[in-house]
Amino acid sequence: MAGARMRWLSAILQGFLLALVGLGIWDVLFVYEENRCSMTYMFEYPEYIKIKLPYKVSSKYQNYDLYLYGEGDSAEAHNLKTTGIPVLFLPGNAGSYRQVRSLGSVALRKAENIHNKFHFDFFSIDFNEELVALYGGSLEKQTKFVHACIKVILKLYKDQKDAPCSVAIVGHSMGGIIARALFTLPNFKPTLISLIITQATPHVAPVLPVDSYLIDFYNTVNNYWILKEKDLRNITVLSMGGGFRDYQVRSGLTILPSLGLYNNTLNVVTSAVPRAWLSTDHLCIVWCKELVLATVRAFFDLVDHQTNQITSDLEKRISVLHHHFVNYSEKYSEDNLESSVEFSDSSATWSVINTYTWTYSSPEFSAWEPKAAYFLLPLPSEGEPHNNLYCRTTNLEPSTWIYGCMKVDQSVCQEGIDLTGEAELLKMYKIVNFNLDDYRSFSHFIIHISKANVNKRFNIECEFLRAESRMMTTQVTNILSFGTSSNRVVINSAGLIHKVKLQNFNQIYQAFKIHVRSNCQFTHGKTEDVYRFHVPWSHEDFVVTTSVPSSTVIFAKLHSARPENDSSVPELQLHTARSCQYEITIRTSFLEVLGQLIRFHGIHLPTYVVVNILLAFGRQLIHLYSEGHCLDFNSALNAASKPYIVIPFINLAVFLLRYDWFKETWSNLMLPDIDVLPSNEQGIAYPMISILLFLFGTAIAYWNGIFLRVLLRQLSFLWSIFQRPRVIQKEYKKLNFRSSSIMIFLLFIIWTTCGAAALILGYILYLVKVLSLQASVRTMKSILNLAPKQEIIKKGAFACSAKEGDKSRTKEPEQLSPDNNKLLSVSDVDDAVDTLQIHTTILHLLNWVILFSAPSFIYWFKNLRYSRRLDPDPCGSVAIILVFSMGLLINSHSTSVKRSKLLKHTARLQLLLAIASAAFGLEHLYRVPYFVTFSLVLYSLGCLV
Repeated sequence: MAGARMRWLSAILQGFLLALVGLGIWDVLFVYEENRCSMTYMFEYPEYIKIKLPYKVSSKYQNYDLYLYGEGDSAEAHNLKTTGIPVLFLPGNAGSYRQVRSLGSVALRKAENIHNKFHFDFFSIDFNEELVALYGGSLEKQTKFVHACIKVILKLYKDQKDAPCSVAIVGHSMGGIIARALFTLPNFKPTLISLIITQATPHVAPVLPVDSYLIDFYNTVNNYWILKEKDLRNITVLSMGGGFRDYQVRSGLTILPSLGLYNNTLNVVTSAVPRAWLSTDHLCIVWCKELVLATVRAFFDLVDHQTNQITSDLEKRISVLHHHFVNYSEKYSEDNLESSVEFSDSSATWSVINTYTWTYSSPEFSAWEPKAAYFLLPLPSEGEPHNNLYCRTTNLEPSTWIYGCMKVDQSVCQEGIDLTGEAELLKMYKIVNFNLDDYRSFSHFIIHISKANVNKRFNIECEFLRAESRMMTTQVTNILSFGTSSNRVVINSAGLIHKVKLQNFNQIYQAFKIHVRSNCQFTHGKTEDVYRFHVPWSHEDFVVTTSVPSSTVIFAKLHSARPENDSSVPELQLHTARSCQYEITIRTSFLEVLGQLIRFHGIHLPTYVVVNILLAFGRQLIHLYSEGHCLDFNSALNAASKPYIVIPFINLAVFLLRYDWFKETWSNLMLPDIDVLPSNEQGIAYPMISILLFLFGTAIAYWNGIFLRVLLRQLSFLWSIFQRPRVIQKEYKKLNFRSSSIMIFLLFIIWTTCGAAALILGYILYLVKVLSLQASVRTMKSILNLAPKQEIIKKGAFACSAKEGDKSRTKEPEQLSPDNNKLLSVSDVDDAVDTLQIHTTILHLLNWVILFSAPSFIYWFKNLRYSRRLDPDPCGSVAIILVFSMGLLINSHSTSVKRSKLLKHTARLQLLLAIASAAFGLEHLYRVPYFVTFSLVLYSLGCLV
């Protein structure tokens, strides 16, 4: 009774943990803002003109092609006569060359708007939609093909005046990695590329490291860019992350690894991109109109009008990208913002504003009389408390609008400096926020309005303020509060801007629900507020607009942890209305915390599941050695899955690696780095998270065990239809002709096709074996239950004295018995159950091996028409070893294992394998099948010895 109660409690606990995992996955996949991107459209039918490649290139890369994009008349005009600026688009994992359409179409329309003074030629590569995010064996091949294509593209311009000598690259997803990998080629000239724009590219590490070739490729690229950073300082790189809508590539992975010695890279999240301010999913980032427009505008502003090619000025490239993707201002960044100007428009009206708070609302356009108007705002004297000027406008779009004035004569500014470039576009407002200490040489600020640039009503609001009075600080709630406690801030707004600093908010596992309620005494017409969550150490802000009064919820969470040497804190900026009260409530969002945990560490869950299965397998073998029978999988899992027997050893090793003597010893043993170290460097690893993930892995393994047990029982009934169950023999046949033939066949499959294909075939055969065992055990139990008394059956006495009708009931076990002179006993059934329990656990381990090898199989199957054999094959060595092991295990029996001299050692080594898997398989998932293989090899050797 007590044992049943414990099993129920265990099931409830594991179910609760599994529910937490499900909630975290639900938050990552489904709980995010809706897709607010606008679709890009074409005005003419798109054409993809295939570029003829040299025979040497086309014969070597038969499944790859190069295309030039065009539309309608422009496609006919091209006719392979390229006269523009070359841009090469590289698709990502399973991406299509047709994804260049959005950029190409918008660029064609913009070129028409400037009367085709210059235009861009958009090329795209067809990688046959290969799954390079799952299989890294073709990444080097793709890189070399791109190198060949760049040479072909530049040759198309060889007869053109001012012919381009470089190509700009736009890479989506893994295409961005290919673009950076070009520089690692031995014969590649860095001058062939001047600009790289990547979209949702995981630069830091692969999303699913299930392939050693993928890891090696990443290490080569990132190490090269770090070590050769000085040599690559003239290459400008912009990396865009999609934000929280992109559940395939989290934005923290899109940050380019760098020593930070040279300012040639820019990392942004799309939610912070001006005039976009939205998050995108992994594919949407390619066609999202708001981002496509920003990218195309940047391309056109990057052109040197003397050469009609992308400028070679590094500072200009960075400033243009910063202008379009970080801090958009009305004035183009290349203009000289410090030039002096004089105002000589005698018909303009001048107004001096002598108040610290000023609002101007224009009349209807038809009623606005002056051709131009100037509003002079005198600077407060140095002794006054006002140290900032904040101004914002709505619906005002002149090319210049704010100046600093040095001389004033009869209300006319004789000399001024254009400060428009320091204005920032913030969704519905254009704002400036000046520190007056930096502008004490001025006597006035000037707001300039020209009727020629006014087409609708507009508003201007300005105020001189003391910055400290508008800054508030509050502590965020503790993560363990689970939303039960809250921090509250009340702002009685008398101004236009307020800031709330969120202290102790610097870790990725923190997530908060910020509720902003606004209530105004009176409003004149429709009033809008803008709230911005600003992260100072990275460009990952997001902006929310709302009407007044309102109740707005903001989910505050981070894409990257705060750097070690940074003391800044995130802040909530509120661009508010006057005479309103704002109540800000901050709570820990438990669902969002789970989402962050899964987003950053969900990739570790498969490893922890395997760790738990190995521990359960070891406990089963120990119980078989000491007690003579085997526990079922879930009972063994409950007894063995303790995080304190795995996690402390890893933490101890991480601690000792701080010391040189231990690090030297570790190196002499040729052990790889512990996988938790990169997470520590990124600031996303904590001991409590490891324990929690371990428990999550236990829950997944537990319920996976229940599901597999139920599934095997149901499938065994179907299997009984095709094959009659029989009593399991205790004798272990190490190898027979059929097993040897199957092993030879699978080895032939590995040699001629793909190791993953052989593993899947072997797994199917092993599954059939387990189904047969399940059906046989059920049959043996039913035979044993047919007898009226078990002890009479054991002795055989009842068989001699039974009536004729009862004798027929005892014939069935005699007929099914492997030895007709010996009747079926309870020990026979127990041994059969033990055999089934062990084979079921082995099936659990094989399930994950198959899962880790599935990407290679999918890649091989998809490219089967081009190549029958997968080369290189990441699963080849594992497949060869497992084929031999499964050949030995498929006929194994628990009685032979009990007599094994290696059983005790095999059982104890499972703990070491579990620790090794947790230490070296979190960030390198491809290593996990090796540990599983080693476990099965040890067990199969125990069947022999």
